[in-house]
Amino acid sequence: MVSLLVPYHSMTDSKKILEKMRREPANVRYADLFKLCEERFGPPRQNGTSHAIFKTPWIGDPRINIQSDKGKAKAYQVRQVVLAMQKLEDSKNAN
Repeated sequence: MVSLLVPYHSMTDSKKILEKMRREPANVRYADLFKLCEERFGPPRQNGTSHAIFKTPWIGDPRINIQSDKGKAKAYQVRQVVLAMQKLEDSKNAN
């Protein structure tokens, strides 16, 4: 039995979304992008406005800023998130 209080989301789903983000950045649902950002970077420090802002663990520009465009993610923001996720993965593998 799956609890209705805890959203069901598997790593397979995340991998499929990430693959789609890499292939078709202009065709990604905002909800999918938000879900992946929350998994990788934690809850947004700002949400509820037109932008959701996620903190990243590195020095420099330590944020991911995403926004919905009629339910779709903006392609340039999808590409930025893909790069940030790769940077996060690389930093974990370096340790």
